[in-house]
Amino acid sequence: MSGTFGGRSGRQGKLSQWLRGRRPKEGAADEGGREALLLAAAGAGLPLAPAAHPAPGYRCSCDRVGCPTPARHPVSFAWQTQSTTDRAQIERWARHQPQANFITATGMVHDVLDVPLEAGREALERLLGAGIEVGPVAESDDGRMLFFTLTRGTPEDEDEWWPCELDCHPETMDEHPGLRWHCRGSYVLVPPARLPGDDDQRVRWVRGPEHALPDPLSLLEALTDACARHGAEADHPGAAWPLRH
Repeated sequence: MSGTFGGRSGRQGKLSQWLRGRRPKEGAADEGGREALLLAAAGAGLPLAPAAHPAPGYRCSCDRVGCPTPARHPVSFAWQTQSTTDRAQIERWARHQPQANFITATGMVHDVLDVPLEAGREALERLLGAGIEVGPVAESDDGRMLFFTLTRGTPEDEDEWWPCELDCHPETMDEHPGLRWHCRGSYVLVPPARLPGDDDQRVRWVRGPEHALPDPLSLLEALTDACARHGAEADHPGAAWPLRH
């Protein structure tokens, strides 16, 4: 696959311009309607549950002293069983909790490959340029890009479960600065979501949930290549790192 990711072509340059043009402006989530975006995600099969939201002073609405993930965690400890695609329930939550963010539980229907933003943008351009099917993609103003994929599943036989050092659970995210694989037992914020801070930081769709979920393995090589390259560039600024062929 990576052999098709050679030098920048005119087509790739156009894709880069298209991606920049498609990236929503600040506040686009509000313009599109928070409830409509949440229902669109649920309609695509992403199970949702209410999450905390930012409070003044880089605080979290949960009021936990020193909350380690402000505005990025569910409001209920039962979020895995609470997560749903039921339209009526999501409408009730959205209307009764107008400031709440929402999470989507991974490992049920979908997984999420979570990468540094610049690596994700590079990989997305190359995947699209190579004609590879890419599903929903979100980006976060805290510097991450989220690729939504089909889940690896939850085999009845635990011996068939595919363990992976890339697996990411909410409490281990700091241990995965490169690629994080959110699967069973994890979650991510689903757009539209607001992040804490002085600026209007958000999580937004780059490619919406109307796109079919792809096999995660079809994206993995491009994403790991881009993450490795950007990690190496961070360690050695100015160095030229060839693409893998």
